[in-house]
Amino acid sequence: MTKAELLKRLQNEGIPEESYSLEGGLPNERLCLEWKNNRWYVYYSERGIKTNTKDFLIEEIACQYFYNEIVRMVV
Repeated sequence: MTKAELLKRLQNEGIPEESYSLEGGLPNERLCLEWKNNRWYVYYSERGIKTNTKDFLIEEIACQYFYNEIVRMVV
């Protein structure tokens, strides 16, 4: 799935918006997806620190990984 498809899926499934960021950055206590330097990054942001960072070359793989992680965290 693409980033746009991921957003729709998260909204449709009622995943709380305050639990994630699809724009990267360092929001507190959120799972983040970020496109930077021609790579996709998925990481957890807490107190201004990125942890458990995974990087991907392919958007669809990054988005699927993000989805799996956020569902695991929220459910």
